[in-house]
Amino acid sequence: QVQLQESGPGLVKPSQTLSLTCTVSGGSITTNTDYWSWVRQPPGKGLEWVGAIAYSGSYYSPSLKSRTSIIRDTSKNQFTLHLSSVTPEDTAVYYCAKWGNYSYDYWGQGTQVTVSS
Repeated sequence: QVQLQESGPGLVKPSQTLSLTCTVSGGSITTNTDYWSWVRQPPGKGLEWVGAIAYSGSYYSPSLKSRTSIIRDTSKNQFTLHLSSVTPEDTAVYYCAKWGNYSYDYWGQGTQVTVSS
């Protein structure tokens, strides 16, 4: 059973960089078939794909690409989202999730991030 757990600050000031880490257990992030993803849900809105990292490389939402970086630490079985120059519009619940078998088959519980001064 794969488990994912998000961690990071719940409050970030405007113009700063938001950094969240997803720790994975019960599975390896080095598989060549899975995409380890970040998805967010702003208040009152639907789910928005932020980006993913896979054996083949990193992939980002076109609307966020200029501000987004996802890196992985294979020694810790973790992957980390960095989102720079945040604004209040980046306030959301952020989820890490595993895409495999043509669907998101495992999700973290989500973490609230608020951008405010």
